Amino acid sequence: MEKLDTRIKGHDHEIERMCNYHYQGFIDSIRELQQVSGDATKLKGEIQGLNRELKFSCDPLLSKGDELVKYRKIQKNVTLAIESLSLCLPVLEMYGKLQEQMKCKRYYPALKTLEQLEHTYLPRVLNHWFSQTMAEAIPRLRERIKDASMVELKDFLESIRKHSAKIGEVAMRHAAEQNNMDPSIAKKRVKTRRVPPPPNPFTGEVEDVAPSPPTNNSDKEEELSAQDLIDFSPVYRCLHIYSLLGDKEKFESYYRSQRWKQAWLSLQPPPNMHESLDLFKKYFHDIIGFFVVEDHILHTTQGLVTRSHMDELWEKTVEKLSATLRITWEKQMETFQEKKTNNNQVAENNNLEEMEIEEKSCKLASLMLEVKKLIVLFCHTLKGYGFSVGRLLELLLEMRDRYSVILSDQWIDVFTDIFTEDNYTPILCDKPEDYVIICSQFPYTDKELDKSEYPRQFPFSQFVPSIYVQVKEYINACLKFSADLHLSHTEIDDMIRKSANQLLTKTLGACLSKLIKKPSLSLLQLIQISINMNYLEMSCEYLEEYISSLTGAEKDSVHIARLHGSSMFKDARSEAEQQIYQQLNLKIDEFLDLASYDWTISDSKGQASSYLMDLVVFLKSIFMSFTNLPEKVAKTACMSACQHIASRLMALMLDNEVKLLSIGAFHQFNLDVMQCEQFAASAPIPDSNDGTLQMAFTDLRQLLDLFINWDWSVYLADYGKQQSRYLRVPRHIAVSLLEKLNNGDKKKNNLFASLKKNERDKKRLIETVLKQLKVLENGAA
Repeated sequence: MEKLDTRIKGHDHEIERMCNYHYQGFIDSIRELQQVSGDATKLKGEIQGLNRELKFSCDPLLSKGDELVKYRKIQKNVTLAIESLSLCLPVLEMYGKLQEQMKCKRYYPALKTLEQLEHTYLPRVLNHWFSQTMAEAIPRLRERIKDASMVELKDFLESIRKHSAKIGEVAMRHAAEQNNMDPSIAKKRVKTRRVPPPPNPFTGEVEDVAPSPPTNNSDKEEELSAQDLIDFSPVYRCLHIYSLLGDKEKFESYYRSQRWKQAWLSLQPPPNMHESLDLFKKYFHDIIGFFVVEDHILHTTQGLVTRSHMDELWEKTVEKLSATLRITWEKQMETFQEKKTNNNQVAENNNLEEMEIEEKSCKLASLMLEVKKLIVLFCHTLKGYGFSVGRLLELLLEMRDRYSVILSDQWIDVFTDIFTEDNYTPILCDKPEDYVIICSQFPYTDKELDKSEYPRQFPFSQFVPSIYVQVKEYINACLKFSADLHLSHTEIDDMIRKSANQLLTKTLGACLSKLIKKPSLSLLQLIQISINMNYLEMSCEYLEEYISSLTGAEKDSVHIARLHGSSMFKDARSEAEQQIYQQLNLKIDEFLDLASYDWTISDSKGQASSYLMDLVVFLKSIFMSFTNLPEKVAKTACMSACQHIASRLMALMLDNEVKLLSIGAFHQFNLDVMQCEQFAASAPIPDSNDGTLQMAFTDLRQLLDLFINWDWSVYLADYGKQQSRYLRVPRHIAVSLLEKLNNGDKKKNNLFASLKKNERDKKRLIETVLKQLKVLENGAA
């Protein structure tokens, strides 16, 4: 502490020494300061004087400066106001423009205006109160634009649905004119009307089109294309609006779904379409109209309709269309068959009803032919728009088969009428004109007939040329269906031959079979039918040449199918021949049913029975009409008749109702058989005198000789031997007739009490022969 005090005292001493050293300088400084203070006071007074003088002189200037500041502030406020108005007026003008565009339904330009208002103009006026109101209204305006454009789109879709058939009709008419097809569809002309071009997709504005200069033919305006009939601007606007709003996918999905629903509606057939060609046209027009519109949308927009989407729609359409047409054809067939069945039940004795059936069949065939033309034109139309129509063309081949069935049904009535109207007698031509007509209808040449005098007689009846002409008409009708199918000559030829074979083998064959089996046909008519079959069979070669001339196919081509008519006519001729044999036998039965024998007669009448004489006369006249039949057929018929006579005569003696027989009855029966043998030996058919016909009566001849000659010893001795004289007399027949003969003798014995010795011997002989025959029977057993 002491050191600290010492240190302090040391520092105080130093301070005092220093102060003493500088004191004089301090005094000098104070004096100078006092002198400066006086000068400062003097200077202050001068300044104050100057200040008063300056203030006096500056007061006006300050007044003007205040005014200047005031006006500067006013100018600044005016400038700010002008700047604010410059910013607000464009916003208000754009908003007014937006409202005007909305009022005029120019929604795409309105949307563009709204975009500019939101992103360009409103940011400049954010400090203004109305900007917030406008900003809040913008989403609602967008929704209004979307809703309004969607309403326009819906109206467009509704309109396009209504006008789809008209669009399709115009497209089909243009395709018909380009392909020289179906002029009836192109008959109706449509006057030109101009529609505004689609709006610019970026500005939404519609460009003004300069009017076309008048032409000399101004009253006949050029016909519009199918696309020009519709204003597509609603679609473009809605697409652009939704694209700008970021909902393009939603719009595409909605558009495609709605159009698919419309496509499905177009694919629904109208009620009773199978009965009306106009309904078929409307159906096809609707479908074509739909795809014409979609094709136009495809090529005028990007992404709204894609090729893959169109291909998918087309595939489904082809499937539905094919199914619909098949169902429609089935309904046509069912309706036709039902009406035909009902009318057949009512019209059994009514020719008028039968004519109505034939008329309905013709209408159905004509309808199917017109529908085929529609389908072909349908394919050409859509092929021009890039769609694949191969499956539809294949469908026509299926339709061709149904068309052939309808034609075949129609030709059933034609053939039936021909058969009904024919008189089944050879055609007789009294005049050269008639002869030329028949020769032009049917390919028949006969040099001898050409040189003969009139009247000239053909070997066939009228239904031969009539059938030939109608078969050619059927071929022509089938050929109409193949037109415009773009088939090769060979394909057309195969198709025609297939249809012709169906007509010949099924339709005509069935009609001929039904005709031949008619019980009302006489034997002469059957003979004429058999003769007719020969000439129809020969005509098949000419039919093949006719088909080749129509189709242009080479006759000798390996791909050409042959007509089966020859075999069908052979079968029909065989059937007719069988009917001839049966009819001939039935006629023979009619004569033989008149037979009335007295089986207990003691002696014969000395001549053949009258019924048998009449039968022989009838057979001779019938066999004279066999001259135009093939020799084999005539011989077969004659042989069949002789065999039938022999079997019926044998059956008369063996009838169980015949209980008694006498030798006199055998003699009378022998006279009848001899008459038959004489007829067989008289060669009723040329070249039949070879003894073949007499062989039909061999069984009867051996049986009668056995009983009349009473040659039982030879019969029993040679029994079972191939060289036996009575080889064709069966043991059971001999036993049966001997028993009947024995029963006849027993009855006679009962009537006469006293018998002659020879009668008793005969009785014992019969019993002895019977016993021996029974022994042979037991031995054989």
